[in-house]
Amino acid sequence: MSNSTKTSADRAEHVFQDRREAGRVLGELLEAYRTDPRVVVLGLARGGVPVAWEVAAALDAPLDTFVVRKLGVPGREEFAMGALASGGAIVLNDDLLRDLAITPRQLREVVDREGRELIRRETEYRDNRPPPDVAGKVVILVDDGLATGASMFAAIAALRQQEPAQIVVAVPAAPESTCRELGAMVDDVVCATMPFPFRAVGASFWNFRQVTDDEVRDLLTTPTIGRGRHEARILEFASAAGVVRLACRGAPGGIPSRADLLDIVGDARVVLIGESSHGTQEFYAARAEMTRILIEEKGFTAVAAEADWPDAYRVNRYVRGQGPDTSAEEALRGFERFPAWMWRNTTVLDFVAWLRQHNDSCGPDRARQAGFYGLDLYSLHRSIREVIDYLDRVDPEAARRARTRYSCFDHAAGEDGQAYGYAAAFGAGESCERQVVEQLIDLQRHTIDHLLDDGTDAEDHLFYAERNAWSVRDAEEYYRTMFRGRVASWNLRDRHMADTLDALIAHLDRRADTPSRVVVWAHNSHVGDARATEVGAHGELTVGQLVRERYPQYCRLIGFTTYSGSVTAASEWNGPAERKTVRAALPSSVEELFHEVGKESFLVRMQDGLVADTLRTARLGRAIGVIYRPDTERQSHYVHARLTEQFDAVIHIDTTHALEPLEYSSLWVDGERPETYPFAL
Repeated sequence: MSNSTKTSADRAEHVFQDRREAGRVLGELLEAYRTDPRVVVLGLARGGVPVAWEVAAALDAPLDTFVVRKLGVPGREEFAMGALASGGAIVLNDDLLRDLAITPRQLREVVDREGRELIRRETEYRDNRPPPDVAGKVVILVDDGLATGASMFAAIAALRQQEPAQIVVAVPAAPESTCRELGAMVDDVVCATMPFPFRAVGASFWNFRQVTDDEVRDLLTTPTIGRGRHEARILEFASAAGVVRLACRGAPGGIPSRADLLDIVGDARVVLIGESSHGTQEFYAARAEMTRILIEEKGFTAVAAEADWPDAYRVNRYVRGQGPDTSAEEALRGFERFPAWMWRNTTVLDFVAWLRQHNDSCGPDRARQAGFYGLDLYSLHRSIREVIDYLDRVDPEAARRARTRYSCFDHAAGEDGQAYGYAAAFGAGESCERQVVEQLIDLQRHTIDHLLDDGTDAEDHLFYAERNAWSVRDAEEYYRTMFRGRVASWNLRDRHMADTLDALIAHLDRRADTPSRVVVWAHNSHVGDARATEVGAHGELTVGQLVRERYPQYCRLIGFTTYSGSVTAASEWNGPAERKTVRAALPSSVEELFHEVGKESFLVRMQDGLVADTLRTARLGRAIGVIYRPDTERQSHYVHARLTEQFDAVIHIDTTHALEPLEYSSLWVDGERPETYPFAL
């Protein structure tokens, strides 16, 4: 294996139920070592042994323990000034020793005390068996997590003296800086999660109780080699599939029965319906049909999509019988930015046409009509134009001020927000932060004047302009932030979408006698609750999490999954839409579990006690965005999640097909040749 630092993804705190579950996750990540007969798994005693047992069982490899003792600062034992390992290797933090003025005598007393405890544990755990011979072996060194890494550094130093062929470090949780440092010392580092900010190892576990000596002895005498363990894992998986099979409800084509859907939604005001790809026909069609039911039978009055505000508002005008567009296709022409197929596709076209018909049937009662809105923030330059166009109509002097402020962006390359962000972030161009904030304040300060000057529908026009000004403000920050790190830019975007949703609900509430109700269309990665997935470890949040926090009793999160089929996606950003083959889901994933249920499509509700417990286990889940890279699928498209906490309900469609764009290239028409395609013709 190459020298690399691998992580399954960025995850939320408490991703692991306990050490045993963390070990199973690591076993999946270490699958490449399973066929190597030289592998020996060593668990750092005591906490690392339960993790290591699961790793060894998954790899069908022998297990032993490696005893390491932390050398605590006298009087402040929780702080490590070094570590002592089997074989007598000592690693010391020289800077800490110097800063705290630790004397040689103090150090010797700590080393003597911990050395005696190390010998006691080695004798007790092995029952006088000699330590394993690791010369020429591939040693996988496992702990239950790392903070400073002092214990692991000591273990590595001791093992080096025995000349193993390779040393691999595997831990469930550690700071990225520690993993990077280890990556320069050993042959491979496999870390299931790198929380940021890193608080403590135990923060990644629901159950992090202390491991006893008796547990270590029992695990070391329980075999990890042989078919029995793997058969048990198969039976465990089959049992989980059986639980889901008994609990699931029919959902032909991914569409639950009206009774099931209405029961799930209940009195919720916000229903988020996801998708595990941005290019799957069945997801879009089922979501559209579910939304029709909610509009017709539950009185929902808005669809809020993961789409840019001005482009979606053009559709909103059309479905309400306003604006110059004369057809649904024409109304969708505003979606020009990559990936246009997300909204310019046959399924959304049919839904927009239906929404216009529904609104027409409502007559003059606008409170019963349903609108179509965007939540996203990529529309920097388009939103600028919309703000200025609005002010040109109601306040030419304010429009002049807006042009002056927004001219700051003229120095960036054309319509490319990323070019502006790069220049502003790295000092190669002017930052427009002050100007966009001033413009937003200016627009809000003159709200009353604009309402008086704008005539009929003045409140709608002002709301549209204000949200465009907010989009400019947040897009400016987003494009600057995206070059500083994924977490900050992701959070800014999802907060913007959640804030736009809040503003939309407040606006619709002012126009109706009853509380408004909104359906949100977005990817599972936005709809699901981040706290139940790996992304939260780096501090990421999602719209689903924010909505649950803001509407705790009045929201529902519904996700979609698929096992295999085809998808519309690009191979790179700004690339053409392609019809790609979706590989069968990975082993140990929730998609494979649902595939084992043996039904083409079904609904699972998370309030069912037995199925809730089954799906609370952390499993891999697939997420395909606008780009699909099957060659790096594990790294690019999977994260661990607890489905029970991530969603209120999940709809699985075992085989799905590519979404049909309104415009497509020969790449989409030809599709991707399956892996079994005969090349030698």
